Amino acid sequence: MVLVTALKLILPPALIAVASLAGRRFGPRFSGWIVALPLVSGPVVFFLALDQGPSFAAATARGSLMGAAGQASFCVGYAWLGRAYGWPLALAGGTLAFAAGALAIAPVVRLAVAALVAILACWIVLMLAFMPPRARAVSISASLGRWDIPWRMITGTLLVLVLTRAAPLLGPRMSGVAAAYPIVTAVMAVFTHRADGTRHANAVLRGLLLGMFSFVTFYAALGLIVERAGMAGGFATATGAAILVQFLTGAALRSPLGTRFNLS
Repeated sequence: MVLVTALKLILPPALIAVASLAGRRFGPRFSGWIVALPLVSGPVVFFLALDQGPSFAAATARGSLMGAAGQASFCVGYAWLGRAYGWPLALAGGTLAFAAGALAIAPVVRLAVAALVAILACWIVLMLAFMPPRARAVSISASLGRWDIPWRMITGTLLVLVLTRAAPLLGPRMSGVAAAYPIVTAVMAVFTHRADGTRHANAVLRGLLLGMFSFVTFYAALGLIVERAGMAGGFATATGAAILVQFLTGAALRSPLGTRFNLS
């Protein structure tokens, strides 16, 4: 238990730091794309499953797929409100859109995984199409500088602690939905919005949407095989599949698809 507690406190913020530094090097669009990998929610589900077992992991994976629709909806809600209002209203609207998207997909969450994945893929493409056009670049200077990454790490750690403590009350499916809330992306979008304006914040969100295909792949694979393959086999296979899809979407960032959806 001591090792598990240590991993809960160390691994998620470390992953957030790596993603944030990579985003600083390659731009806001890359930040959103790389964070779409389940860098926080994946470890959360893993830690929960260590206590609850593979069946809990499979049920939570379905809840996380439900949350994927919410993540995609968050991007559109934040992006449109961010064009006209400051980050607090955009964040509130994005959060409401997250809840609405997760609830909208709830009636089909019990379908076969293949059918659910097809629905989610269509949902993500639809959200990409609904993203607003690029805003005019505006020079803003409100960056928190060296405190930016530490704050992201702190919020990620708090999320893990809160969710693991609340799991017995939430149940497996709602734990998955809550774990899917894009807190790291929300922090990145807010900080980028304050520092660089709407154009760059929306670039983060567009990157997240394209990267969401790997998120869906991870939880679809996990839900399909974790009960048969066990914890190690299930999470390893899901991780490998998500990384493969992430490489494919990375290529799409530089393709005509990226140009079509204002991603490149």
